[in-house]
Amino acid sequence: MTPVVTPKHQLFVVKDEHRFSCAHMTLFPDGTKERLHGHNYHVAVAVGWEHSERFLDLSRIKAVLVELCEELREHLLMPAGSASVQVLHRDEQSTEMLVCGKRYVIPSDEVLWLPLDNIVVEELARYLWERLSEVLCDDLLATGVNTMTVSVTEASGQGASYESRPEMRSPCL
Repeated sequence: MTPVVTPKHQLFVVKDEHRFSCAHMTLFPDGTKERLHGHNYHVAVAVGWEHSERFLDLSRIKAVLVELCEELREHLLMPAGSASVQVLHRDEQSTEMLVCGKRYVIPSDEVLWLPLDNIVVEELARYLWERLSEVLCDDLLATGVNTMTVSVTEASGQGASYESRPEMRSPCL
């Protein structure tokens, strides 16, 4: 017996404006870290759904992606969930912290704390997936989207993707 294959569509967005430059340092399980450095990250989104007469407006996805990249742009990204990071002092002027035993003092408005354990491409892909899913939930569900993939690259040929079903993970349900 031949299996029935349901036609599937996939739309993707990979635009020059969906990028951000920022600094980070990868934290390793042994208590060490990379040196503070930066990347020019690029973000792509793909959404899939079974064949239907529904129309998905990519302009909404593109606009939200631009906003999210702007939020991250030109910051030192720090993982709020890491035991390797200890904030010693934070006020409007500066943030003093220990990261794997090394002391850093940086202007507070240049640090962006993300709800992650580490600032690596796989965690950034999941974080951006969750933010997109949260903002676009109604749009995605209304058009029958059943998968969304967010890819983040940090260098040519090097990155990570996160894929899940919006209706299963989205906070709007």
